[in-house]
Amino acid sequence: MQLGGSTALLTGASGGIGRAIARALRAGGARILLSGRRAELLEELREEIGGGAEVLPADLARASETAALGERAREVDVLVANAALPAGGRLEDFSAEEIDRVLDVNLRAPVQLTRVLVPGMAERGRGHLVFVSSLQGKVATVRSSLYSATKFGLRGFASGLREDLHRSGVGVTVVFPGFVSGAGLYADAGVELPRWVGTRTPEQVAAAVVRGIETGKAEIDVAPLGLRVGTLLATVAPLPTARVQRLLGSERLADAIARGQRPKR
Repeated sequence: MQLGGSTALLTGASGGIGRAIARALRAGGARILLSGRRAELLEELREEIGGGAEVLPADLARASETAALGERAREVDVLVANAALPAGGRLEDFSAEEIDRVLDVNLRAPVQLTRVLVPGMAERGRGHLVFVSSLQGKVATVRSSLYSATKFGLRGFASGLREDLHRSGVGVTVVFPGFVSGAGLYADAGVELPRWVGTRTPEQVAAAVVRGIETGKAEIDVAPLGLRVGTLLATVAPLPTARVQRLLGSERLADAIARGQRPKR
């Protein structure tokens, strides 16, 4: 579908990647409903992008606020489910409340919003759903058990939904970023990556979101070739690949990222 003249709901719009996605959607001609927890940042973004953008603050960890957001956005043509909480670290280091919050924001909220928005899209015969996952939604790595559970869940949800919506006029895309520089959960951790680990920018993630909407592509990776090849190898030979990753210091890196992300759980 074409973005021009459409209305899109974007969650996680107050973060760095969300802001880049908002700019890209607006450049494509969409009117945007901006959702996130930080209303003041959403207002700044609204003023920046213009185009009749509307601010809809919501904490997606609260079921009531997710439901209210879905009702207010019921007539949108596009959903970009971008909001996510970090969840790196050993499972036993999370409290029960932290686990529930990650599951709520990263997985339950996109499912619930989709449940409310899809009927209208299907009835109109026009719409698109974009779920921002992660390469850790394809391959789980050390200290990623909880985060990968939510991101694998998004991929499975989208795959089944895509089949259910076949020939309805509603498309489904999953975007899988690797490490993103300057914004996002990894950047927030403040950890320096080894030289051989490449990154992509928030703008490249945003471009993938737009490409998914406009081409209907089912899955799009946003990562350097080395990470994409490593992900592919890990899907066909998980244990040997994990051993190589440990030799390259994956545990130290994952522990450092988890420490940096902990205040944002």
